[in-house]
This record gives sequence, C-alpha cells and structure tokens, in this order.
Amino acid sequence: VQLVESGGGLVQAGASLRLSCAASGRAFSSYGMAWFRQAPGKEREFVAGINWDGGSTDYLDSVKGRFTISRDNAKNTVYLQMNSLKPEDAAVYYCAADLPADADYVERTAYKYGYWGQGTQVTVSS
Repeated sequence: VQLVESGGGLVQAGASLRLSCAASGRAFSSYGMAWFRQAPGKEREFVAGINWDGGSTDYLDSVKGRFTISRDNAKNTVYLQMNSLKPEDAAVYYCAADLPADADYVERTAYKYGYWGQGTQVTVSS
C-alpha cells in the first residue's frame, strides 16, 4: 500500500487543520492506520490510531479531546482533525499502515508499521 499525506500548513495557535492520508493498493479496509509526528531533535511519536473499521481508536494523552482520527474505507482515506492547535503540536506528521494480528487492536509502536507516507509539515505559531 502507498500512502500520501496532505493538509499540513502554517496556522496560528488555537486554529484547526485536517490532515488526510490517501492510500492506494488493495485491501485498505484490512489495515490499521495511524498518525505519528516528529519534531526536530525529537523521536517519532504516536499521535492517533484507528483499527480497520473505526471501532477502536487510541490517542496520545496530550491530544485527547483536541484531535480526532477517522477513516473512510470507501475512499481509501484516513483523516486527522486537529483542533485547538498548540505550538508544541508543530512537527512533520506521518501516516502509517499496519496489518495487525488482532483486528481490533490499535498499535502504538512505530516499527510495527510497515508502510509510511512521506509526511506533511504542520507549523503552529504562537
């Protein structure tokens, strides 16, 4: 599966952005999907994940209540709605795909994701 992110940009603190990740290839609905982010000088961190049918989601504690992950299997697309953005949310955001052994489990570990997009930059000014 190939992944292409879009929707990043420069916004002021408190604003919203919606990231999209379009997947090509077969069986998108079989994949668990996630968003990770990496800021300069920091490790890549899990932001949000969603299982194959959207029935299970998981979030980084610092984004709970502000970010929402969703997917549209008919469009082969996963989204990350980001509200009330803070300067500390600034990073390159990556979309990732995984075929988990447990279809209802949301994986948080980056190395277990086999497919990655190229990333989209999110910059938040204070």
